[in-house]
Amino acid sequence: MRVKLTVAYDGTDYCGWQVQPNGVTIQEKLNEALSDLFHTDISTIGASRTDSGVHALGNVAVFDVDSRMPAEKIAYALNERLPHDIVIQKSEEVSTDFHPRFAKTRKVYEYRILNRTFPNPLLSRYTYFFHRDLDACLMNKEAQTLVGEHDFTSFASVRSQTNTFVRTIYGISVSRDEEDVITIHIEGNGFLYNMVRIIAGSLILVGSGQRQPGFIRQALEAKDRETAGPTAPPEGLVLLHIDY
Repeated sequence: MRVKLTVAYDGTDYCGWQVQPNGVTIQEKLNEALSDLFHTDISTIGASRTDSGVHALGNVAVFDVDSRMPAEKIAYALNERLPHDIVIQKSEEVSTDFHPRFAKTRKVYEYRILNRTFPNPLLSRYTYFFHRDLDACLMNKEAQTLVGEHDFTSFASVRSQTNTFVRTIYGISVSRDEEDVITIHIEGNGFLYNMVRIIAGSLILVGSGQRQPGFIRQALEAKDRETAGPTAPPEGLVLLHIDY
Protein backbone atom coordinates (compact mmCIF):
# COMPACT_ATOMS: atom_id res chain seq x y z
CA MET A 1 0.00 0.00 0.00
CA ARG A 2 0.99 3.63 -0.45
CA VAL A 3 0.79 5.76 2.70
CA LYS A 4 0.60 9.53 2.87
CA LEU A 5 2.12 11.29 5.88
CA THR A 6 1.41 14.84 7.03
CA VAL A 7 4.59 15.96 8.75
CA ALA A 8 5.27 18.86 11.14
CA TYR A 9 8.79 19.83 12.17
CA ASP A 10 11.02 22.45 13.68
CA GLY A 11 13.70 22.78 11.02
CA THR A 12 16.23 24.67 13.16
CA ASP A 13 18.59 21.77 13.73
CA TYR A 14 18.26 20.14 10.31
CA CYS A 15 19.88 20.67 6.91
CA GLY A 16 16.50 20.87 5.20
CA TRP A 17 14.16 18.15 4.02
CA GLN A 18 16.08 16.17 1.42
CA VAL A 19 18.63 13.49 2.28
CA GLN A 20 22.19 14.73 1.71
CA PRO A 21 25.69 13.54 2.62
CA ASN A 22 26.80 16.54 4.69
CA GLY A 23 24.11 16.90 7.35
CA VAL A 24 21.09 15.44 9.13
CA THR A 25 17.76 16.04 7.37
CA ILE A 26 14.05 15.53 8.02
CA GLN A 27 13.72 12.93 5.28
CA GLU A 28 16.67 10.98 6.66
CA LYS A 29 15.04 10.74 10.10
CA LEU A 30 11.73 9.68 8.55
CA ASN A 31 13.38 6.99 6.44
CA GLU A 32 15.24 5.65 9.47
CA ALA A 33 12.09 5.52 11.61
CA LEU A 34 10.06 3.81 8.88
CA SER A 35 12.80 1.27 8.16
CA ASP A 36 13.01 0.47 11.86
CA LEU A 37 9.23 0.12 12.16
CA PHE A 38 8.79 -2.19 9.17
CA HIS A 39 12.19 -3.95 9.31
CA THR A 40 12.98 -3.15 5.69
CA ASP A 41 14.57 -0.26 3.80
CA ILE A 42 11.98 2.42 3.12
CA SER A 43 12.51 5.72 1.33
CA THR A 44 9.95 8.53 1.39
CA ILE A 45 9.01 10.92 -1.40
CA GLY A 46 8.40 14.47 -0.17
CA ALA A 47 6.09 17.15 -1.56
CA SER A 48 8.22 20.16 -0.65
CA ARG A 49 11.99 20.16 -0.24
CA THR A 50 12.23 22.81 2.46
CA ASP A 51 15.62 24.43 3.02
CA SER A 52 17.90 24.25 6.03
CA GLY A 53 16.28 25.92 9.03
CA VAL A 54 12.79 26.15 7.49
CA HIS A 55 9.83 24.80 9.47
CA ALA A 56 6.61 23.02 8.52
CA LEU A 57 3.22 22.25 10.04
CA GLY A 58 1.91 20.32 7.05
CA ASN A 59 4.54 19.01 4.67
CA VAL A 60 3.56 15.79 2.90
CA ALA A 61 5.45 12.59 2.17
CA VAL A 62 4.50 9.17 0.83
CA PHE A 63 6.04 5.71 0.98
CA ASP A 64 5.16 2.20 -0.14
CA VAL A 65 5.04 -0.77 2.21
CA ASP A 66 3.65 -4.30 2.36
CA SER A 67 2.13 -4.42 5.84
CA ARG A 68 -1.02 -5.37 7.72
CA MET A 69 -0.75 -2.33 9.96
CA PRO A 70 -3.66 0.04 9.26
CA ALA A 71 -2.39 3.20 7.62
CA GLU A 72 -4.00 5.46 10.22
CA LYS A 73 -2.07 3.69 13.02
CA ILE A 74 1.33 4.27 11.45
CA ALA A 75 1.49 7.85 12.74
CA TYR A 76 1.39 6.61 16.35
CA ALA A 77 4.15 4.07 15.81
CA LEU A 78 6.33 6.50 13.91
CA ASN A 79 6.07 9.26 16.51
CA GLU A 80 7.49 6.87 19.10
CA ARG A 81 10.61 6.51 16.92
CA LEU A 82 11.08 10.10 15.73
CA PRO A 83 12.90 12.91 17.56
CA HIS A 84 10.70 15.39 19.43
CA ASP A 85 11.03 18.08 16.74
CA ILE A 86 9.52 15.89 13.99
CA VAL A 87 5.91 14.80 14.51
CA ILE A 88 3.56 12.96 12.15
CA GLN A 89 0.19 14.71 12.24
CA LYS A 90 -1.69 12.15 10.16
CA SER A 91 -1.12 8.93 8.22
CA GLU A 92 -3.56 7.64 5.62
CA GLU A 93 -3.69 5.23 2.71
CA VAL A 94 -3.80 6.76 -0.78
CA SER A 95 -3.95 5.33 -4.29
CA THR A 96 -0.75 3.77 -5.59
CA ASP A 97 -0.47 6.37 -8.36
CA PHE A 98 -0.61 9.34 -5.97
CA HIS A 99 2.60 11.42 -6.16
CA PRO A 100 2.98 14.36 -3.74
CA ARG A 101 5.00 16.53 -6.13
CA PHE A 102 3.17 15.91 -9.39
CA ALA A 103 -0.42 16.17 -8.14
CA LYS A 104 -2.21 19.51 -8.45
CA THR A 105 -1.77 21.42 -5.20
CA ARG A 106 -2.37 24.64 -3.33
CA LYS A 107 0.56 25.43 -1.03
CA VAL A 108 0.30 27.84 1.87
CA TYR A 109 3.32 29.49 3.50
CA GLU A 110 3.85 32.12 6.17
CA TYR A 111 6.92 34.25 6.74
CA ARG A 112 7.07 35.89 10.19
CA ILE A 113 9.15 38.94 11.12
CA LEU A 114 9.63 40.17 14.69
CA ASN A 115 9.72 43.94 14.22
CA ARG A 116 10.67 45.71 17.43
CA THR A 117 13.65 47.33 19.16
CA PHE A 118 14.92 44.21 20.93
CA PRO A 119 14.66 40.49 20.15
CA ASN A 120 12.38 38.09 22.03
CA PRO A 121 14.29 34.88 22.84
CA LEU A 122 11.04 32.90 22.96
CA LEU A 123 10.36 33.76 19.31
CA SER A 124 13.90 33.60 17.94
CA ARG A 125 13.55 30.12 16.42
CA TYR A 126 10.40 30.97 14.49
CA THR A 127 10.73 34.63 13.44
CA TYR A 128 13.28 36.80 11.67
CA PHE A 129 14.23 39.70 13.95
CA PHE A 130 14.34 43.06 12.16
CA HIS A 131 14.77 46.17 14.33
CA ARG A 132 14.14 48.96 11.79
CA ASP A 133 10.55 50.20 11.55
CA LEU A 134 8.46 48.37 8.95
CA ASP A 135 5.26 49.69 7.38
CA ALA A 136 3.10 46.55 7.18
CA CYS A 137 0.30 48.38 5.35
CA LEU A 138 2.67 49.50 2.61
CA MET A 139 4.14 45.99 2.39
CA ASN A 140 0.64 44.56 1.99
CA LYS A 141 -0.19 47.04 -0.77
CA GLU A 142 3.06 46.26 -2.62
CA ALA A 143 2.52 42.53 -2.27
CA GLN A 144 -0.74 42.59 -4.25
CA THR A 145 1.31 43.09 -7.42
CA LEU A 146 2.33 39.44 -7.12
CA VAL A 147 -1.21 38.01 -7.18
CA GLY A 148 -2.02 36.10 -10.37
CA GLU A 149 0.00 34.14 -12.89
CA HIS A 150 3.46 35.63 -13.51
CA ASP A 151 7.01 34.81 -14.48
CA PHE A 152 8.77 34.90 -11.10
CA THR A 153 12.35 34.72 -12.39
CA SER A 154 13.29 37.77 -10.27
CA PHE A 155 12.07 36.00 -7.13
CA ALA A 156 13.84 32.67 -7.64
CA SER A 157 17.31 31.58 -6.65
CA VAL A 158 19.79 31.42 -9.51
CA ARG A 159 20.22 27.78 -8.43
CA SER A 160 16.60 26.97 -9.33
CA GLN A 161 16.24 23.93 -11.56
CA THR A 162 12.96 24.21 -13.42
CA ASN A 163 11.50 24.20 -16.90
CA THR A 164 9.42 27.32 -16.24
CA PHE A 165 9.45 30.20 -13.79
CA VAL A 166 5.72 30.81 -14.24
CA ARG A 167 3.70 30.31 -11.07
CA THR A 168 0.29 31.45 -9.82
CA ILE A 169 -0.19 33.29 -6.54
CA TYR A 170 -3.80 32.97 -5.36
CA GLY A 171 -3.48 35.41 -2.50
CA ILE A 172 -0.97 37.27 -0.34
CA SER A 173 -1.39 39.44 2.74
CA VAL A 174 0.88 41.25 5.18
CA SER A 175 -0.32 42.10 8.68
CA ARG A 176 1.06 43.07 12.09
CA ASP A 177 -0.20 41.67 15.40
CA GLU A 178 -0.06 43.12 18.90
CA GLU A 179 3.23 41.31 19.60
CA ASP A 180 4.88 43.25 16.74
CA VAL A 181 5.09 40.14 14.59
CA ILE A 182 4.55 40.91 10.91
CA THR A 183 3.18 37.91 9.01
CA ILE A 184 3.39 37.48 5.25
CA HIS A 185 0.76 34.90 4.31
CA ILE A 186 0.98 33.55 0.77
CA GLU A 187 -0.90 30.88 -1.18
CA GLY A 188 -0.02 29.54 -4.62
CA ASN A 189 0.03 26.56 -6.93
CA GLY A 190 3.76 26.12 -6.38
CA PHE A 191 6.87 28.01 -5.42
CA LEU A 192 10.35 28.27 -6.90
CA TYR A 193 13.55 27.68 -4.93
CA ASN A 194 13.78 30.41 -2.22
CA MET A 195 10.80 32.23 -3.79
CA VAL A 196 8.91 33.02 -0.57
CA ARG A 197 12.07 34.14 1.22
CA ILE A 198 13.04 36.43 -1.69
CA ILE A 199 9.54 37.91 -1.72
CA ALA A 200 9.88 38.51 2.03
CA GLY A 201 13.30 40.12 1.61
CA SER A 202 11.97 42.36 -1.15
CA LEU A 203 8.93 43.46 0.87
CA ILE A 204 11.19 44.25 3.83
CA LEU A 205 13.17 46.65 1.64
CA VAL A 206 9.98 48.52 0.76
CA GLY A 207 8.53 48.42 4.27
CA SER A 208 11.72 49.84 5.77
CA GLY A 209 11.95 52.65 3.21
CA GLN A 210 15.07 51.30 1.54
CA ARG A 211 13.12 51.02 -1.72
CA GLN A 212 10.28 53.13 -3.07
CA PRO A 213 6.72 51.91 -3.70
CA GLY A 214 6.58 50.21 -7.09
CA PHE A 215 9.79 48.28 -6.41
CA ILE A 216 8.01 44.90 -6.41
CA ARG A 217 6.33 45.57 -9.76
CA GLN A 218 9.61 46.73 -11.31
CA ALA A 219 11.41 43.61 -10.11
CA LEU A 220 8.61 41.33 -11.32
CA GLU A 221 8.64 42.88 -14.79
CA ALA A 222 12.45 42.79 -15.06
CA LYS A 223 12.64 38.98 -14.82
CA ASP A 224 16.14 39.35 -13.38
CA ARG A 225 17.13 38.02 -9.93
CA GLU A 226 19.47 40.97 -9.33
CA THR A 227 16.55 43.43 -9.42
CA ALA A 228 14.72 41.94 -6.41
CA GLY A 229 15.64 42.02 -2.74
CA PRO A 230 17.79 39.65 -0.68
CA THR A 231 16.78 36.17 0.43
CA ALA A 232 15.36 36.54 3.94
CA PRO A 233 16.71 34.14 6.59
CA PRO A 234 15.08 30.69 6.90
CA GLU A 235 13.89 30.82 10.51
CA GLY A 236 10.86 32.98 9.68
CA LEU A 237 9.43 30.57 7.10
CA VAL A 238 6.78 27.93 7.79
CA LEU A 239 5.04 25.64 5.30
CA LEU A 240 1.56 25.65 6.82
CA HIS A 241 -0.17 23.07 4.64
CA ILE A 242 -0.54 21.58 1.18
CA ASP A 243 -4.02 21.07 -0.23
CA TYR A 244 -4.60 18.43 -2.94
